Amino acid sequence: MPKVKKVLESHNNKLHVKKDDTVIVITGKDKGKKGRVIAAYPRENRVLIEGVNMVKKHTRPSQTNPQGGIIEQEAPVHVSNVMHVDPKSGSVTRIGYKTLDNGKKVRVAKRSGEVID
Repeated sequence: MPKVKKVLESHNNKLHVKKDDTVIVITGKDKGKKGRVIAAYPRENRVLIEGVNMVKKHTRPSQTNPQGGIIEQEAPVHVSNVMHVDPKSGSVTRIGYKTLDNGKKVRVAKRSGEVID
């Protein structure tokens, strides 16, 4: 019987990173690499980062790739393995939330207090 990968799915998984954020990988084979978040998958608690966790994928010939062959592409990384980059210092930081005077809720870098979005 084949193993089935169980994904913990929930309708309210919140991630501390969003698309186009700059993050650093803090553990795993790509530890220390910095990249931009291409996509976020909250249901799987994973993010896709530009140039990180590159895997080789074997493709058969198709209309878009008539040659076929082996291509390299990014694979998703678990969100717990990445940390946000502080906009001021460039080092890793945690994320906090703050409500502005106009009532808008924004993300704040804990290290420098800089507003992120």
